[in-house]
Amino acid sequence: MSTTKSSISTHSAVSDFKEITKMGLSISVVFSSIAGYVLGAETIDFFTLFLLTIGGYFMVGASNAYNQIIERDLDALMDRTKNRPIPAGRMSVNTAFVIATLFTILGLITLYIINPRTAMYGAISIFLYTCVYTPLKTKTPLAVFVGALPGAIPFMLGWVAARNDFGIEPGTLFAIQFFWQFPHFWSIGWFLHEDYKKGGFFMLPTGKPDKGTAVQIIMYTVWTIIASIIPVFGFTGDLKLSIFGAILVFLLGLVMLFYAFKLFTKRTVEVAKQLMLSSVFYITMLQIIYVADKFLR
Repeated sequence: MSTTKSSISTHSAVSDFKEITKMGLSISVVFSSIAGYVLGAETIDFFTLFLLTIGGYFMVGASNAYNQIIERDLDALMDRTKNRPIPAGRMSVNTAFVIATLFTILGLITLYIINPRTAMYGAISIFLYTCVYTPLKTKTPLAVFVGALPGAIPFMLGWVAARNDFGIEPGTLFAIQFFWQFPHFWSIGWFLHEDYKKGGFFMLPTGKPDKGTAVQIIMYTVWTIIASIIPVFGFTGDLKLSIFGAILVFLLGLVMLFYAFKLFTKRTVEVAKQLMLSSVFYITMLQIIYVADKFLR
């Protein structure tokens, strides 16, 4: 019996650790950083790639843990988040804070070993997410704009880790992921609108799932597509994209745009979910296409 209890508590602790650091989200963010690194690297250094993977996970995990500490009382009000470790009472605030602090320190050290500039952008990301974006979520819909800044850093961060320099190339990668976040997060804000209202979060640009929000989603989807194919025109330095690669990215963008227009006409939770899934598919495939295009071009 005691062995069973021990294994259950161990499983619970591991599960709570995954949840407090949002392991799934953290891994997807690390994937973006790796893609950015491979795009920027003239020769791939696997030790640097390892440091970027570990350091990136530490930084994103720290941001998520700080976020859940700050929002613990609001998380308890929402169905989506009430079973998180802190509001559910399975993890103390002190424990979460130790994890967040340790992850911050280890993340900064790991990224600093790559180069100081990479660590600096990692620190900026944590600061903006924790100290600006998180408090603004209950104050203004502009929080999504602020949150898009740290959210756009990972793709760019990989290039900076490879080159130790910021220029037009990482700037373009930043722009792609920056614009992409608006249709992505607004679609989530749309289908979780009622739940977000319980926590007092303002996630949609007009404050509600209406035509005005749908129009802005369409607009930012178009900007995402434009930013994504800019490298094909040859003025983004070492960041290049073949015509074939640009066509693939453009077609992917049309899929996301289709669901954005569909949301404008239908305005249903179901279509908002479809748009969210198409946006995840878009950014994942875009990064894969960019990397494949570099080596096949």
